[in-house]
Amino acid sequence: MLLSLVLHTYSMRYVLPAAFMMGTAPTYVLAWAAWRLLSALLPARFYQEVDDRLYTIYQSMVLFFFENYTGVQIIIYGDLPKNKENVVYISNHQCTVDWIIADMLAIRQNALGHVRYVLKDGLKWLPLYGWYFSQVTNTLSHVYTCFIKYYQLYCIFLILTMYLVIFPEGTRYNPEIPKVIADSQSFADKEGLSVLKHVLTPRVKAAHIAVDTMKNYLDAVYDVTVAYEGTVDHKGQRKVAPSMTDFLCKECPKIHIHVDRIDLKDIPLEQIYMRRWLHERFEIKDKLLIEFYDGKDSTRRNKFPGKCIHSRLSLKKTLPSLLFLGGLTASMLFTESGRKLYVKTWIYGTLIGCLWVSVKV
Repeated sequence: MLLSLVLHTYSMRYVLPAAFMMGTAPTYVLAWAAWRLLSALLPARFYQEVDDRLYTIYQSMVLFFFENYTGVQIIIYGDLPKNKENVVYISNHQCTVDWIIADMLAIRQNALGHVRYVLKDGLKWLPLYGWYFSQVTNTLSHVYTCFIKYYQLYCIFLILTMYLVIFPEGTRYNPEIPKVIADSQSFADKEGLSVLKHVLTPRVKAAHIAVDTMKNYLDAVYDVTVAYEGTVDHKGQRKVAPSMTDFLCKECPKIHIHVDRIDLKDIPLEQIYMRRWLHERFEIKDKLLIEFYDGKDSTRRNKFPGKCIHSRLSLKKTLPSLLFLGGLTASMLFTESGRKLYVKTWIYGTLIGCLWVSVKV
C-alpha cells in the first residue's frame, strides 16, 4: 500500500507544473487582450515589442519548470553565440520537448521573446492558448505567408530579432514506429541520398523559403543536434525520447545540445543545392548521434565530441516570471468577481479562439 502511494506520488510530479502553466492561461490572455486594445491605435512595432515581452514572461515561466524544477543538466557543445542574432534554427525532432530546447538556447542569448516556430497545426486547438500559439507557430501550408509577414515586420522596422525554429524531418523520429523510419530510409535510397540511422530524411521546403525570403537580414543558421541521455536500453537499442510528462517527472537527467553556427554565405540558396546541403547537415547529425548512442568506446558514449559547458540557468531568469504570473492569478482568484472573470475567460476565450483559428488559420 505504501509502495503504491509512493509510486503514485512520483508519477504525479508533473501535475504541479502542468496545473500552474495551464492555470495562468486566463491571466496571460487577459494581459495580452488589454495590451492589444490599448495598442490598437499605435504603430505595429509598439504592439510587437510588448507582445514579445509578454511572451518572454510566459516562456521563462515554462522554463522554470523544465530547467529549475526538474534539475536537468544542460550540456552545450559547439559555438552558441552569447548575443542574440537573426537566425533560422534547424534541429532533429524526437519529442514534444524539442521546442523547449529552442527556448533553452534562446534564453541564454536573451532572445526568448523572439522565438517563432514552424510546427504541425495541432497546437492551435489547445484550450485558450491555441489561438495565441497559432500566431507564433505556423504550419508548412502557411509558411510562405508567415515568412513574408515577419520579414516585412522585422526588416522594415528593424526593431526585433528573428529566431525561427524549423524541424526539417517533418515528424518525430520514434523507434516505436519503425515504418516511418523505414519509409524515410527507403525514400533516401531511391533519391540517391545517404541513408540515415538516427534521424529522418530532411525536407527542404520550409528551410529554403525561410533562408531565401530573409537572406538580406539573417546572420546565420543554427544547426542544432539534440540527444536525451538515458534513451538507450540495456541491449543498446534506442528508446523513445521523453515526453513532456516524463521530463517533468525528472526522468531525463541530462540533455546534450550540439550547435553549429553556419554563416549565410556558406549556404547555397538555390533549392536543388540547398536540398543536398541540408541532407549533408543531417548526415553530420547522424554521425554525432551514432557515436552518442552506439559508440563502442564507453568513454565517448553519451556525449558529443569537442569541448562542452554545463550550462545552468539562473533563477533570476525564470523565478520573477513565475511569481508575476502566479501572483496575478492568485489575486484574481481571491475575489468573487475575479473568479467569475477567470472562469468566463476560460470558457469564452476557448470558444472564440477555436472559432478564430477555424476561420483564420
